[in-house]
Amino acid sequence: MKFIKNHLMFILPLMAILLGIEFFLVFDRTTDSYEKGLKEGYSMLVVAKKTITLEELKQLNPHIDSSENIKRESIVAQIAKGVSKSSAEEILQALPYFYSVRLDSYVSTSDLEKIKKDLEKDENIKSVETFGSSYSSSYRLFSFIKFTLRIFIVFTGVISLFLIIKQMEIWKYAHKERMQIMEIFGAPLMLRSGVLFKVALLDALIATIMTGALFLYLKFQWAGQSGIDIMVQNQEALFRITDIAILLATAVAIVIFAVYTVVFSSAGAQE
Repeated sequence: MKFIKNHLMFILPLMAILLGIEFFLVFDRTTDSYEKGLKEGYSMLVVAKKTITLEELKQLNPHIDSSENIKRESIVAQIAKGVSKSSAEEILQALPYFYSVRLDSYVSTSDLEKIKKDLEKDENIKSVETFGSSYSSSYRLFSFIKFTLRIFIVFTGVISLFLIIKQMEIWKYAHKERMQIMEIFGAPLMLRSGVLFKVALLDALIATIMTGALFLYLKFQWAGQSGIDIMVQNQEALFRITDIAILLATAVAIVIFAVYTVVFSSAGAQE
């Protein structure tokens, strides 16, 4: 029972770090598609005195991705009902040119304001409507969620790392006698620590497999039945085979860091 408890005290904090990393990877992938949807669903209105091409707009700001001319005839048809044809033509001649402009990415509110200012510098452009209030609220909420998740992952990771190092110190004392015997026979410091590496690397592999298995379950079982649109639509992004390599590499790096920290700190204390 004590054997299982000691290993769980290492595996669980390591899993907490790996889960945080995988959640971040999944969140980053799902939000990429969400950002893409926000980008495709957003457009600003540009009012120009005369016709303006997409190339001219791109020269004003590189974030401009596409533009669509809003037909003035349809506007006149709605506002000039019951008006004579000659009057309608006069209204059409007086109307400026309207363009629905889309961006190449989901930019920050400050970048959006800069795009507006860059466009308005052109004498041909009368005004630019960015619908900033609705865009700003969506962007701030989205940025707050991302920031909160990152802070939580970092905080959890730091706490878990301290627990891992503490468990490593317990293992060091458990194998103290063996390590002392190896020291008597002149074994170098890192060779004496080989037993810590073996135990820790095995637990790192177990933690990686358990984390991967959990996200595989989420991907193939839970996501489809959750009824959450963002999960159903981004089911493929919940776990990828390359994530195993990332998680395993992270687990091994944490093990190496924890062993080195414990070994060198104890060596310094003995000196």
